[in-house]
Amino acid sequence: MNEQKKEYLASMDLKTLRQERKNSVDRARETIKNQNRIIKAIKETLTEGGKTIPDLADALAMSTETVLMYVSTLKKYGIIGEGAKDGDYFTYQLIK
Repeated sequence: MNEQKKEYLASMDLKTLRQERKNSVDRARETIKNQNRIIKAIKETLTEGGKTIPDLADALAMSTETVLMYVSTLKKYGIIGEGAKDGDYFTYQLIK
């Protein structure tokens, strides 16, 4: 096989691969956008002051399980911190 034919076949393989993976790449992009929206909403809500997980869940109209997952992740990476206890729950606030 000559070089031009090899290059043509390689480019066709890439086009086929891109088409096959387009749906999964698009889904991944949408998931990341959604996660970023949620993180932004949590951070904006916490600019008003410290809030507990149930308070955040109510403010964001999300389940407490989902909010807890995001808050735990943001805490792990030092974006938010644990504050004083409010009843049975810790308050969380932005670290500046």
